[in-house]
Amino acid sequence: MKSKTEEFERLLEIMDELREKCPWDKKQTLESLRKLTIEETYELADAILKNDLQEIKKELGDLMLHIVFYAKIGSEKEAFDMGDVLKGINEKLVYRHPHVFGDVDVDGSPKKVEENWEALKLKEKGGNKRVLEGVPAAMPSLVKANRIQEKASGVGFDWEYKEQVWDKVKEEVDELAHEIEQVDKDKIEAEFGDLFFAMVNAARLYGVDPEAALERTNLKFMKRFNYLESKTLMKGKDLHEMSLAEMDKYWEEAKKEDAPSRPSPKEKE
Repeated sequence: MKSKTEEFERLLEIMDELREKCPWDKKQTLESLRKLTIEETYELADAILKNDLQEIKKELGDLMLHIVFYAKIGSEKEAFDMGDVLKGINEKLVYRHPHVFGDVDVDGSPKKVEENWEALKLKEKGGNKRVLEGVPAAMPSLVKANRIQEKASGVGFDWEYKEQVWDKVKEEVDELAHEIEQVDKDKIEAEFGDLFFAMVNAARLYGVDPEAALERTNLKFMKRFNYLESKTLMKGKDLHEMSLAEMDKYWEEAKKEDAPSRPSPKEKE
């Protein structure tokens, strides 16, 4: 069996050949690869949500190919190569983990580690970086909201007690209800945004990934709706022909199928 280093060197050699001999690979640019990389990242995220370890392994390989591809293009531009990429991340990890590679004490606290990480990031580049500077503009809004809040929390801008966030959530619900009564679409949109932001904040404070939580509900809804649709088709009908009451019947059936089975009193004995 080849070592990890040997397999990585083989991938670099394969990329060199592809870049030289494959018409498709030869024409790729940093820009053309971008959307493909985003797609691969989402495919990895799907595999993680499914807890499919074999699929995770495959998708990690696809992402690794993209990293090697970018590094190859960088070397052709004489801007950077894979060695520069690896050196950069190695040095960053050592610098941002002084509790591991230095003498900083974090008392075994993950929260303290996060705070140190954000503080060290601000000191880089002569200390001119702003707290929210590293949040990508193209990041999906739900993920971006969570990341913004994490960064703000990293410098101490956070609720003193997590329970306090619910007063903010209730405040935003009331403000949204008020604007709905006023029938002002622009203000309604703004208040929906404030409410979503407050809910993302609540999820963060309670250790829940809002993106994963919402995707979990998306998948649950899709499963139940597909059940409803399948039952409808089996009866030779179309969803447009079904009454809401008929659809609700199948929806409740789907919910029962999702519910975890509970042991009977005899099974418990």
